[in-house]
Amino acid sequence: MKKKRFLWYLGGLVALVFGIVLDQWTKFLATTYLKGKEDIVLIKNVFCLHYLENRGAAFGIFQGQKTFFIITTLLLLSAALYFYIRLPYTKRFAAFRICTVLVAAGGIGNMIDRLCNNYVTDFFYFELIDFPVFNVADIYVVLAMCLFCYLAFFYFKEEDYQYFTFRGKKSVQDPEEQE
Repeated sequence: MKKKRFLWYLGGLVALVFGIVLDQWTKFLATTYLKGKEDIVLIKNVFCLHYLENRGAAFGIFQGQKTFFIITTLLLLSAALYFYIRLPYTKRFAAFRICTVLVAAGGIGNMIDRLCNNYVTDFFYFELIDFPVFNVADIYVVLAMCLFCYLAFFYFKEEDYQYFTFRGKKSVQDPEEQE
């Protein structure tokens, strides 16, 4: 059991670091090649790379609320860590663990920007639908939330939800190992 738990933690940590590095690298590239320059059109009138310094959230809400974002991110990271540790170390919960790693990588990636720059670097822009400009960290969070919703509605059974509450079972042992 300890080896299995260690491998889950190690895998999660490696994926988390990889996700953060990928996010920060793409933001570095965006700053280097897009800041102060013309957009790079990938699909005319549909999708382009457009540099934007975002001091708020999606759609420009909460402009300049750095402290709010930092506190919210730390709370979300704490919840992600809680669930990552609490869930049984089985394949059944692997997708949810992926969700927690994606949320953590996205949160940390954008928090690094806020702490270092006082803004988040965004650069993906769907011009066709005038969608807010976003970045790789945002993609992580959206993918995680979509996957989580799918899991919640179509995959997890009622008995699985005991692991998602603060009052549920205290044991996080692998049911396969209890036999």
